[in-house]
Amino acid sequence: MSPHSRIATGKLVDRGNLSGLPIPVVTRRDFLAASAGAALVLPQIVSAEAIATDSGPFQATGTRVGEVTENSAIVWTRLTKHSQRNNDGVEFAKKVDRKSDPPTVPPVAQIEGACPGMAGRVRLRYGLKSDLSDATATDWIDVTEATDFIHQFKLSGLKPDSTYHYVSQTAVGDNSPGQEFRGKFFTAPIPTMPSSFRFCVMTCQGYPDRDHKDGHPIYPSMLALEPKFVTMTGDLVYYDSNEPRAVTPALARLHWERMFSLPRLVAMMRNASSYWLKDDHDTLTNDSWPGMKAGELTFAEGQTIFQQQAPIGKQSYRTFRWGHDLQIWFTDGRDFRSPNKVPDGPEKTIWGAEQKAWFKRTVQESDATWKLLISPTPLVGPDRQNKNDNHSNIGFAHEGDEIREWLKANVPDNFFVVCGDRHWQYHSVHPTAGTQEFSVGAASNSHAGGTPGEDKTYHRFHRVKGGFLSVDLRREGQQSQIVFQLRDVNGVVGYEAKFNRAVS
Repeated sequence: MSPHSRIATGKLVDRGNLSGLPIPVVTRRDFLAASAGAALVLPQIVSAEAIATDSGPFQATGTRVGEVTENSAIVWTRLTKHSQRNNDGVEFAKKVDRKSDPPTVPPVAQIEGACPGMAGRVRLRYGLKSDLSDATATDWIDVTEATDFIHQFKLSGLKPDSTYHYVSQTAVGDNSPGQEFRGKFFTAPIPTMPSSFRFCVMTCQGYPDRDHKDGHPIYPSMLALEPKFVTMTGDLVYYDSNEPRAVTPALARLHWERMFSLPRLVAMMRNASSYWLKDDHDTLTNDSWPGMKAGELTFAEGQTIFQQQAPIGKQSYRTFRWGHDLQIWFTDGRDFRSPNKVPDGPEKTIWGAEQKAWFKRTVQESDATWKLLISPTPLVGPDRQNKNDNHSNIGFAHEGDEIREWLKANVPDNFFVVCGDRHWQYHSVHPTAGTQEFSVGAASNSHAGGTPGEDKTYHRFHRVKGGFLSVDLRREGQQSQIVFQLRDVNGVVGYEAKFNRAVS
């Protein structure tokens, strides 16, 4: 058989368009039905002018909003040649015997899910009113192949704790209109304001393991919860194991095009902001570190491509405050690490000296009620005996012990870790340091697995199932509550842990 074949192939928040047409609505029931296997048809939100044009530029990969603070955000845009992904392109088998029958890889544009870029112009209009009658407009920006036809608008001067609406407008050189793409996001409350909101955390999404042609079931399930933001916690594409393998920069970009042009992912990204972390598979290869190479693709190129594809700033580790009661830290586990094969000891590191010092300093400086580290890899585990890539493994035990013991001494009762990377869900408590960790699990049931099994010395909860984590912040009188809910792919809560703390 050929290694590939050609085949044809709560409520959703404001989905208004700019043409004055009725606003289509997708209900929670629609989403949950779609998660169970029914087809979900998501409306294209385009203006009358965009409907009339057939020449582009378009925005088949949607928009992404990241790095939101109380007064700033980054809005990611990309211009595409076609209004839709290539749904009729060449598909690859899920499993390929590369030694005896390596796949033939056609030009990237001919592969299923490809979204070739297009040079043109883009601008953003954004405001607090859903009809954008109060909109501020950015300058028109020219985009070219040099940036993969991407531009990231850095917005400032925003109003805290507010809903912002925006439209990304495209044009060609003579300002002939292209497609308009609408979305919304939420700014953070100021540090003196009580924190009362929900957000979600996901990780590990394989393209052939998405379990629905329109995208992983976790996306409609998360969106139905109306989160303020979603954390994309690494392994968002699999360069090294999902065919065609990314051995060139062009093939690496294909992985992002086909994943993030899926209707369910586009809907999620246009209705909430996101914070992005990378791990090994979406940088280069499994358990990779700086200096490595996969075919023609270098680790450094993988770093650059991630910076293009994710709406983030230049610094890969950073912290964000969401009101009085929550501060979140995002750490990077790839840019500064020692090679895995180096013997363990004081000099072997995942975080690097600068990031580690920043983490300790900023955690000590924070007066947030709850402090939360979201890490692409585990700090507690336990992990499998044959793994040697994270702080719960023996290969990085020295730094892992250092961090856990520091947390025990400095933030013993209001600090939690949420991790990606592992394909099973758990709530673990380290038996000596007491560090608490929640593993969010893989993004689909078919991608779940790999656990070493339940360990009663660590686990308060353990299951091998796809899903995600939702976190609720609640304030009642002088009590702040944080609630961690490990949910399955359909959003059903399988485990809940609540913690309360007095606030002044």
